[in-house]
Amino acid sequence: MDGFLVALVISFGVIFVAELGDKSQLMALTFATRFRPVPVLIGITVATAIVHLASVAIGYSLHAALPTGWISLIAGLAFLGFGAWTLRGDKLTEEEKRKAEKTSKSAVVAVGVAFFLAELGDKTMLATITLATKYGWFGTWLGSTLGMVAADALAIMVGRLLGRHLPEKAIRYGAAVLFAVSGLWLVLEAVSELA
Repeated sequence: MDGFLVALVISFGVIFVAELGDKSQLMALTFATRFRPVPVLIGITVATAIVHLASVAIGYSLHAALPTGWISLIAGLAFLGFGAWTLRGDKLTEEEKRKAEKTSKSAVVAVGVAFFLAELGDKTMLATITLATKYGWFGTWLGSTLGMVAADALAIMVGRLLGRHLPEKAIRYGAAVLFAVSGLWLVLEAVSELA
């Protein structure tokens, strides 16, 4: 696979898994109970594309400034941190729940603004920055955006069909393990490059 496809596939997988059980997925479920699914998904897609474009710009510029061994080490440690963060779990605050349930603006604008603000500094944004340092910007941006939208679309479908979200504990543990394995792999790669 060429660099673009590797970046696309890896960033899609990492962000899809990271988004499962995340607070923005919980927001998608909440919005899906109030609005039709298509406007909710459009709002999520626009907000995600903008936040992840900024993320890959940051990550890509960091890649140009740091040697690859150090990037792998930092990325590996970050992924271990993301694993711990995932184990901790995310919950919507009462204020976030109220905003999602009581908004009177157009669904696309309401969802887009809420998601944009929720994603700033979130683990999926940080993971996208990390991935862009390693795999380049365009494939990472496209893959991370599609991964997040796919995970949130899953939440919308499940929420509308079943009225509840996926088993949170199992998803959280699975995502944490995947982050930890990826982090250890990157750390070992960095140690071999820096040795």
